[in-house]
Amino acid sequence: MADLARSLFALILFAAAALPAGAQSYPGKPVRIIVPFAAGGPADIYARFLGQHLQKALGQPFVIEDRPGGGSIIGTDAVAKSDPDGYTLLMMSNTHTVNESLISNKPFQLLRDFAPVAPVNYSDLVLVVHPSVPANTLKEFIALAKAKPHELNYASSGPGTPYHMAGELFKAMAGLDIVHVPYKGSSGARTDVLGGQVQMMFDAITTMAPNVRAGKVKALGTTGKTRSPVLADVPTVSEAGVPGYEAVIWLGVMAPAGTPKPIVERLNAEIKKIVNSTEVKDAWAKQGAAPMSMSTDEFGQYLREDIAKWAKVVKISGAKVD
Repeated sequence: MADLARSLFALILFAAAALPAGAQSYPGKPVRIIVPFAAGGPADIYARFLGQHLQKALGQPFVIEDRPGGGSIIGTDAVAKSDPDGYTLLMMSNTHTVNESLISNKPFQLLRDFAPVAPVNYSDLVLVVHPSVPANTLKEFIALAKAKPHELNYASSGPGTPYHMAGELFKAMAGLDIVHVPYKGSSGARTDVLGGQVQMMFDAITTMAPNVRAGKVKALGTTGKTRSPVLADVPTVSEAGVPGYEAVIWLGVMAPAGTPKPIVERLNAEIKKIVNSTEVKDAWAKQGAAPMSMSTDEFGQYLREDIAKWAKVVKISGAKVD
């Protein structure tokens, strides 16, 4: 019996030693979450929210580092080249799945160089125009744009971002010639639309709704299949004049490829606990965001399907990197 106990104890020690060192006590030091977008946008806001909750759950600081530029390429590449030890994570969005077909010369490939960790949430966008634009409905704006081809501009947070692709899809489906004005982040685009330097943009409801309510912009349509409860009096783009139109922004977390599976799974479990909590669901609902909850394998499949979907949109819309 004693020999059996010693054998079992030795087996347990061997199994523990076989685990990646970082997985046994992860996290043992602060974790970085790199956001490859500008401060003040949805990715930055929800990365900070997530980081605070992960810090409470796991007992180590989760430090948010904004590294915008290159349509998310700069910050994303920094994560791809980081040690795969669970201490550098990527806050990503559907910008990344779009860029797989939009930008061919990236220094990384999403599903080759990253491990899916977990999705976070999604929200509809809202098409807004500056109050000076002589259009109060989507149909009026479409008529105005057709009467003035290449004279109206729309802002985005950069090539390949959900704001850019929402605009390109809108152009293609409505048959419009409006000019894309890319910015380095959504904050700059939002500021110039509010200031009247650019006529319109698609923006996340979570960040633009307060400006709509304050009368700083006019909302002509939201981009979901159904109306957003946050802006319930605003019709969807589909019902307002472009049937079948739909676009959203979603966020997720990835780690460098090769990150130990136990670490990835632990992060997935903790993120699912956070986004599925009643407190978080209620808070996000008031902002216009809905939680997403998947296993690591399910998130990987979701990414593959989203890459394929946006490849078709890029082809149909003729979207290009300026």
